Amino acid sequence: MPMFAATSLAACAAAALCTGPAVTPESSILLSLTDSRGETRSVQLMCDPTLGNHPQADSACSALEQVDGDFTRLPVKDQTCTMIHSPVRASAQGHWRGSPVEFTTEYPNRCLADAHSNSVFAF
Repeated sequence: MPMFAATSLAACAAAALCTGPAVTPESSILLSLTDSRGETRSVQLMCDPTLGNHPQADSACSALEQVDGDFTRLPVKDQTCTMIHSPVRASAQGHWRGSPVEFTTEYPNRCLADAHSNSVFAF
């Protein structure tokens, strides 16, 4: 039994060494969409490296990269949306490459939130 414990301990130590240091992304932003009923959906977007639970993280990081994290400069992507009025409040809080991010705006609906943020609010 002591042999098994020592072998297990050695395997665990080797696995810890092989995983390397923890990866810390350069940018981490909590994105939220709140509808008119007060229901909120949130995702974590991390870039450099791309991590988090954003469903289109690569596209969102790329869009923010193009404008150096400035949400007010995000280009509109060509996308057809219905004109159904179902407003959502979009917010972003966190940091982009060491600089604080605080952004809040309202879009007429989720589709336009996606289009007007170039996929950043596509969740």
